[in-house]
Parts: sequence; structure tokens; C-alpha cells
Amino acid sequence: MNGIDLVLRALHHGESRLADELTAVADRHRADHEVHHVATDLAHWSHEHTRRLADTAHDRGLNLDDRPAPLDDPPEPAPLLLLYDLRDLHLRAARNSLHWEMLAQVAQATRDDALLALASACHPQTLRQMRWTNTMIKNLSPQALTSL
Repeated sequence: MNGIDLVLRALHHGESRLADELTAVADRHRADHEVHHVATDLAHWSHEHTRRLADTAHDRGLNLDDRPAPLDDPPEPAPLLLLYDLRDLHLRAARNSLHWEMLAQVAQATRDDALLALASACHPQTLRQMRWTNTMIKNLSPQALTSL
């Protein structure tokens, strides 16, 4: 299995899980019509992505349903390990960014200048962390994934 196959498998698994989560959110929040309908539509997108990924993988001789999704366990080759570490850092920073945004919004709504100052000072650094990890992933992916 090469690096492209690993990424196709991870994307297939990730889109499938996202579709399941979006469907669950739509079901849990059925009374909120906007959330229900938008989450349902977004789930359809992820289902479509999953189908297209499976078709692409099939064209490459890869059956995405034949094994559980990898990429949750650390890979052996060092370049892949670095990519996965950067991916995990990026996802953690993205989660933090959303929390900073929520804090800033509630600070504005409640006119809490201290909380707003905190979010305004820290959130840009979190965004910078995300840009750094994204740039590193862009730079390292081609060589790391084609060298397998």
C-alpha cells in the first residue's frame, strides 16, 4: 500500500464518520429545523464524497471496504509519523480556534471586555498555529506520501 492509498482510505473513513455524526446531529436536533436540514444536507455531501472516494480507489485497484481504516495508529516510516503528528496538532489547534471564537462571541454579547481582550489576544496565535501546521503538511505531504 502506498501513501496515496493510505490517504484515500483515511478520507473515506473520515467522510463516512462525518456523515454519521452529521446524521446523528440532525436527528438529535430535529426540532431546530435549520440545524436539522443543513446537517442532513451536509451529511449527503459526505456520503457523496465517500462514494466518489470509493470509486476512485476502485479505479486504482484498492477496495476501501476490505480493511478497517488506518491512520489512527502511528505509522512506521518517520516522514508519515511527522505528517500524522502535524495533522493531530492542526486538528487540536482548529478545535481551540473554535473555542476562542465562541468565547469572543459570548464576550461581545455580554459586553465582557476582559474576556474579549483575552480572546482577541490569544486567538490570532492559535490561527497562526493552524497556518504553520497546514504549511508544514503542504510541504511534507508530496515527498512523504510518494516515498512509500
